[in-house]
Formats: sequence, structure tokens, C-alpha cells
Amino acid sequence: MKNKKIYIAIIAALIVAIGALSAVLIYNNINSQPAAPTQGVVGEIRTDWDTGIDENSKGSDNTEKTGVQIPGYSTAEMNAGDTSLHISIGNPKSNTCGLYATLRLSDGTVLYKSDLLEPGSGLTDVPLSKSLEKGEYQAMVLYECVTLDDSHQRLNSAESEFTLKVK
Repeated sequence: MKNKKIYIAIIAALIVAIGALSAVLIYNNINSQPAAPTQGVVGEIRTDWDTGIDENSKGSDNTEKTGVQIPGYSTAEMNAGDTSLHISIGNPKSNTCGLYATLRLSDGTVLYKSDLLEPGSGLTDVPLSKSLEKGEYQAMVLYECVTLDDSHQRLNSAESEFTLKVK
């Protein structure tokens, strides 16, 4: 009977020791990972994305802007071998729909496809699915508009074409 109590005490002590060791290992593992930066992370979709334009201003003919606002570009530049492109892709705050953005080349090569971009969210460093060699490429961002409810019903789409210069 005495041996049985000792045996139970040893097992209980081992269980407590294993639990304590597990807790220490889990705590150290969680705290040893670097904190996620809040700015400039390649591919990080930010909820405070800034288009760099005054979205509350009137159109060029001094009338109120209506409809979905789509960011546009004329050119973008990057270095050969880079795995990210510094370009602003996002959904202006004034929009009342969600956007999915797909960056692709004119030959159909998809370089990036975003998660849902809610109004006011976007990114400025776009992770690329492949690096590119030196040259000029015709590229575009396809914006697919969807409702903001749970169904994300497709609405319309728009394309923003630009020249991608790889140095």
C-alpha cells in the first residue's frame, strides 16, 4: 500500500514537471519569434493604407466623384531578381465595395493575387510569385469588385495597365 502511494506521488510529480516544462517551451517559442513589423512588410495588407491622393476632392470638372475609385499607374520600376515590387495596390476609403487585386503581365503571368481588400486597406510592397529579368513589360492590375457582405458577390471589374521597367 505504501509503495502504491509512492508510485502515485512519483507519477503526479512527473506530470507536473512535464506540464511545467511544456509551458516554458511554449512560452519561449512564442516570445522568440520576432514581432511582426507594422510597416513596410512585403505583402502585408494594411488597414490604414494611404493612396497619396485627396479622396475627398472633386473631379477635374469640379463635380462630385461617383462610382468605384481605382488606383492607376503609368510606370513602375524594380531591379532584376527582386521578389517584391514597390507599387501601391489597394482599395480607396471612399469605395463602398471590396476589391481583389491581381497583378499580371500581358502574357498572362500572374505575379500577385491579393486577399480581400476592404475600403482603406492596401499594400505598397507587393510580393511577386517570380522574379523578372531585365527589360520592359506590359503589366496590369485587375481589380475585381465584390460586395462587402459575407457572400462577396461579384460586381464589376477594372484594369489598370502600366509599363513595368526591370533594371
